[in-house]
Amino acid sequence: MPRAVDGTKHKDRRKKILDQAKGYWGRRSTNYRVAKDAVHKAGQYAYRGRREKKRDFRKLWIARISAAVQAEGLNYSQFMHGLKLANIELNRKALSNMAIEDKAAFSALVAQVKAVLA
Repeated sequence: MPRAVDGTKHKDRRKKILDQAKGYWGRRSTNYRVAKDAVHKAGQYAYRGRREKKRDFRKLWIARISAAVQAEGLNYSQFMHGLKLANIELNRKALSNMAIEDKAAFSALVAQVKAVLA
């Protein structure tokens, strides 16, 4: 029985990697041996990036809340402590959005926090 040399599984596996490397620069997009490493590294960056994205957005929300609260005469940590004391459970994403889109409601919230802290 003749030996199968160039089977479809072998081709499919290589084709999958080269399809994932489409758009890469130079041999990284055409040469399997180089593309394999490039795709693997891209996967590592993507995995890391999905976790970094969560940190980056939290940092952004905190910076926005901090800026809005400082305009009202408090700092971020006092504001968050006051929210906890007032039993107001809003996450940072919602607070950040409120500070940008609904300044009147955010000011009312800050006033409520100041009353609790006083």
